Amino acid sequence: MSSAPHLIDNEYDLVFAGGGTAACITASRLAADFPDLRILVLECGPTTEDKLAHIQPGQYLTHLAPHSKTMQFFESLPSQHVAGRRVVVPSARCIGGGSSTNFMLYNRPSASDFDDWEVEFGNAGWAARDMIPLLEKAETYEIDPAKSTHGSDGPLKVSFGGEALDIGMEFIKLGPKFEKDRPFGDEGNGLNVASINTFFQMPKWISSNGRRSDVPHNYAVYNSTSKNLYVLDGCLVNRVIVSDGIATGVEYIFDKRVYENAPQDIRTVKARKLVVVSAGAMGSPQILERSGIGRKEVLKKAGIPLIAELDGVGENYQDHAFLVTLYLADADATTFDSVFRGEPETWSRLLAQWEKDGTGLMPANGVDGAIKMRPRAEELAELGPEFQEHWDRFFASKPDKPLFWLSALGGGILQSSCRPVGAPASQLYVFGGYPASRGYIHVSSSDPYAPPDFNAGFLSNYADVVALRWGYKKGRELIRRMSMFRGALVPAHPLFTAGSDPAESLGESKPVSLDAPKIVYSAEDDKAIDDNARQFVGTTWHSLGTCAMKPLDQGGVVDNKLNVHGVKRLKVADLSIPPSNVNAITYSTAVAIGEKAALIIAGELGAQ
Repeated sequence: MSSAPHLIDNEYDLVFAGGGTAACITASRLAADFPDLRILVLECGPTTEDKLAHIQPGQYLTHLAPHSKTMQFFESLPSQHVAGRRVVVPSARCIGGGSSTNFMLYNRPSASDFDDWEVEFGNAGWAARDMIPLLEKAETYEIDPAKSTHGSDGPLKVSFGGEALDIGMEFIKLGPKFEKDRPFGDEGNGLNVASINTFFQMPKWISSNGRRSDVPHNYAVYNSTSKNLYVLDGCLVNRVIVSDGIATGVEYIFDKRVYENAPQDIRTVKARKLVVVSAGAMGSPQILERSGIGRKEVLKKAGIPLIAELDGVGENYQDHAFLVTLYLADADATTFDSVFRGEPETWSRLLAQWEKDGTGLMPANGVDGAIKMRPRAEELAELGPEFQEHWDRFFASKPDKPLFWLSALGGGILQSSCRPVGAPASQLYVFGGYPASRGYIHVSSSDPYAPPDFNAGFLSNYADVVALRWGYKKGRELIRRMSMFRGALVPAHPLFTAGSDPAESLGESKPVSLDAPKIVYSAEDDKAIDDNARQFVGTTWHSLGTCAMKPLDQGGVVDNKLNVHGVKRLKVADLSIPPSNVNAITYSTAVAIGEKAALIIAGELGAQ
């Protein structure tokens, strides 16, 4: 029999089930504050320590390759709302989680997002006034360290990254000239109304010397001097052990996807003080359910004895619906296309430049301009009556909430057989900040390797389709006026009726003038856009909400101290706990949750 890849003691003070972004932050902070406590972090995925794919920003797309060892791909049930497709949602599976694999876009929530958690769901201590200082604590905003709401000496560095591409820079230069009531500004992440409807250069979780600002390489995880922190890879937590309503430890196995020849016997480790489940929005509800904590019918179907009945486990699944539309760019445009295609000559040149001085495209990601767009009062009618109820309920009284995030990427991540070989491309991104649709994720059996019962729920609420439709129209008008525009990749666009205005304009092969008439869409054209959205919408890899921090009678799983309802000495701390969505790339939210969890647990440990 093969030997175990790690020697793990029988007992620790704190045990973390999962080693992603939030877990690494919380555990490293606690290890420094409480040197006499022994803290164990069990991560099912591999280590990322000193691996260039997790240090060099330009390698970000490699983590989405089908053979990736640092991602797990969850396949949703087919749905009529996405043209009968099965949406595939990748989720990081490695030490550091999404911080080690994401696109590194620096995009923070609106202040009202955090305020909602306190005001609407009764979570005292989670309002913007509590969470903004934690965002500041975590970062060094190298662009302007003295800027309000930003940090100056935190472990995670933020800069504009390496080479800024002309496509993104023209997007934010031209945008205010066409959208005359939407100016350019130097801040799109100020957590205030001024950051909405403002074109801005996109900051990145990349240091000024060209390194990814992931958690394990920048917090005291890999470089920890603490002798009491044990962060181990390839350890898949099966379940939390609960005895008489108290969490006493976890069961785990050595993950055969990381250590192929490792023994597969179930092992246990005790937690003297606390178990923290931190396996993300996809993993944490499954661990709870395998532990007997969840909806009675789900557990019965999976053959798992009920320990604590919590109907909200695995429910409330949310993501940001993501619509990408491809356009062709001028032959002289600098793009990421040759990087995405993996051309050896390009990679050799860029890696050499990065090794020399940390500059060029390798410390970049191709996304350099963006706007968080919210309809003005006079524009609301363009969204139609179908959107009015969602607007009135969710947006009207909160002016810092945008409808969507709009950006142009210099390069075509989505390759197409219809695209001319070697032709430079730009992609227009639209993702809805606050989807009304909801899904779920539940275990299908007690086997920790078994795929879950997963319904992403994308576009199940028509308001989300309407938002993407308006985003397509807004983005198309901007792109077709950019000097580098050389036409649309027609097969990626809606199938408009021949002879209609939007169909005719798809034949454009050069930019139109700034004052050219806008494209006029009929009801039939709107339906074509809706159908296109259902056919192509995907994930932004922003899964959250499946162990929501809500009162028990609202389907909550944890309280405002992150305690699992009805089970003692058990907490959840990761992106599964937000009760409602955030207008952000969720890395910043995970960072804030990790820092908040450290404060909560430190306060409780200090009182013991």
